Amino acid sequence: MTAAQNSTIASPTPAPAKPQRMSAEQAGSVSAAAFAGLMEHLGYLDADSQERVRQAYIYADHAHSDQWRSSGDPYITHPIAVTGICANWKLDAPALMAALLHDSMEDCGITKADLEERFGQDVAELVDGLTKLDKLQFNTREESQAESFRKMLLAMARDVRVILIKLADRTHNMRTMSDMPRSKWGRISSETLEIYAPIAHRLGLNQTYRELQDLSFKHLHPWRYATLEKAIGRSRTRRRDLVQRVQDEVNAEFTKQGLPARLLGRESTLYSLYLRMQKNQLSFAKVTDIYGFRIMVPKVLDCYTALGVLHQKYKPMPGRFKDYIAIAKSNGYQSLHTTLVGPSSVSIEFQIRTEEMNIVAEAGVAAHWLYKAQQGHDSEHLSTQWLQSLLDIQNETRDAAEFWDHVKVDLFPDAVYVFTPKSEIMAMPRGATVVDFAYAIHSKIGNRTTAAKINDEEVPLRTELKSGDVVQIITSESSTPNPAWLSFVKTGRARSKIRSFLKNAAQSEAGQLGETLLAQALRAEGIDAIPPQDDANKPVWEEILRTTGNRAPADLMVDIGMGRRIASLVAARMTTFMARQGVRPDALLITQERFNTDNRPFQGAVTLNGDESSSVHYSHCCRPVPGDPILGYLGGQGLVVHHAQCHNAIKLREKDADRFITVDWADDITRVFEAGIVVTVQNNKGVLARVAAELANAEADIVRVEMTDEVAVGTTDLRFVISVHNNVQLENALRNLRRLHSVVRAGRVIA
Repeated sequence: MTAAQNSTIASPTPAPAKPQRMSAEQAGSVSAAAFAGLMEHLGYLDADSQERVRQAYIYADHAHSDQWRSSGDPYITHPIAVTGICANWKLDAPALMAALLHDSMEDCGITKADLEERFGQDVAELVDGLTKLDKLQFNTREESQAESFRKMLLAMARDVRVILIKLADRTHNMRTMSDMPRSKWGRISSETLEIYAPIAHRLGLNQTYRELQDLSFKHLHPWRYATLEKAIGRSRTRRRDLVQRVQDEVNAEFTKQGLPARLLGRESTLYSLYLRMQKNQLSFAKVTDIYGFRIMVPKVLDCYTALGVLHQKYKPMPGRFKDYIAIAKSNGYQSLHTTLVGPSSVSIEFQIRTEEMNIVAEAGVAAHWLYKAQQGHDSEHLSTQWLQSLLDIQNETRDAAEFWDHVKVDLFPDAVYVFTPKSEIMAMPRGATVVDFAYAIHSKIGNRTTAAKINDEEVPLRTELKSGDVVQIITSESSTPNPAWLSFVKTGRARSKIRSFLKNAAQSEAGQLGETLLAQALRAEGIDAIPPQDDANKPVWEEILRTTGNRAPADLMVDIGMGRRIASLVAARMTTFMARQGVRPDALLITQERFNTDNRPFQGAVTLNGDESSSVHYSHCCRPVPGDPILGYLGGQGLVVHHAQCHNAIKLREKDADRFITVDWADDITRVFEAGIVVTVQNNKGVLARVAAELANAEADIVRVEMTDEVAVGTTDLRFVISVHNNVQLENALRNLRRLHSVVRAGRVIA
């Protein structure tokens, strides 16, 4: 039972007045007593480690000698309490020392170098990581929250003990929240509920997770908490005899079967009851599964034997059995769950597990130290995939808001369990698709995915996974991620990998485009090719890079391709620098290449086939399709293609002609394009259906349709976005529409 449940409040009350500060002698006595209590829990450490912890306490006590808690207690009692929580997880001596010293750098002016000299690099690094975490302020601004979580993730990546100590620190602060000003309760409790409790859950710290939820609930909604606590207390009194009866009957059955078992009662947390009542619109009287039992047995096989004993004693409720031993949760949790109908038709949940499983269930990733201290077992089976997944996202996502979007998906999963063709089990968030599964296996598999089968049946890539599915991914060496995947993938890992690939592909494509544009611009200056990056041309490249501010020629090519640099200006400067090296322009080449019909510098034509990545954009204002006359504008985010008659493009060309380049359609177009049309129709019954049917006959797919409300004048404008292969198909579709009796006019929409 959590500390939140053990506390009893008659009614919510404001924080008490600040108590008087105790004397130095009293403070020393209180501190010494608190540390003596801590030392009683350090028997798992050897004598040398215990002495190191004692020295850290002496150092911290001296550093915090003139500091006090809001409760009036000496400040050192807080680090001691945090260390006590860490000791319950059996963390090693450096972690306990860091817990005692975790506020020394922040509050006492002690440096990392001081700690490193006194206690070693390991302890100093831990305290430094904690100090950086203490400076984090989570708030409602997404950007700030994202950056704060990014820093926390990096600290976790360096050493998971950092976040364990931080969770212990947060737990003690929540336990003593009532001593803080009431104005702080909301922010700290919301932050705990939204950030720290989910982290505890994902790291498998179930007991800490439950306690943080209840304490947050208590301080966010004190009246609701108090009401539920009273109701639970009354229910506990009424059902005490029933719970004892079940415990006696189950113990008797296990004794009869000769099965050694340890039976513990458990109670749902107030916060979980509150969520259940809120979600299902239930009163407290209608909530079931308030009470349950946890059964610990020696071996895994005994878990299933115990399950059989229970099912013989009480009737199981259909659909309420879960085997988390065969298929462990993503945070390493293993147990059998079954809900039975006990005496007086009361439903009771039983959780059956081994002692080792119980350690993992309560301590999660901290069980590594529990195992190391007690049994010496290997804890590599504990799930660290979540942390690795976040690290992958961190490495590939530089935008803070985008990173936070990814993280929120992975922080609050509702897992489904699927199988690979080799019968390996994988946990995926609910709603995850085939593409998410492919990226969960490996980023290369995801990038090369072309098709998939679920239970030997071919399915679309956007198909959502269900527990028990056997998923097979079909790949191709020539396949690449499709930008459309971003509209349906659910996991942050898949989303970040896809965006990273597309961004790199766009950079590569922009570099190739920039190289083409620079080569053509140099020809207009009388230079037949881009100078090679060799020793002879090194001074030229150094000068041009110094002028443009780029680090490398490849970066310059990307800037030109994205429109951040104008190729003709770069070419002119490069020609000047080359002239200093004795390279003279070719006059004949200048005559052939430099001017086109409207006497503007010519930058050559770029051919488009629709297979370009995100470095080429087809403008939504005019929606050009193959066969249309087109213009290319390099506006800083890549090449934007406009219809030659687009009013926006014409205005841009008047202001910024140097950024326009010649673009042409390729002979072979690889995809369909969207076009905008407006169809004015008479307000007759069924007219929309007839228009849609005519577009279908022209094999033009409707992407979007909007309708104006002009009933008073007898006509309505139907605005369509349709997909076509070229302008010939588009004109055929418009011609067919004009033949309809109800159609007044039909034409293209070009801004």
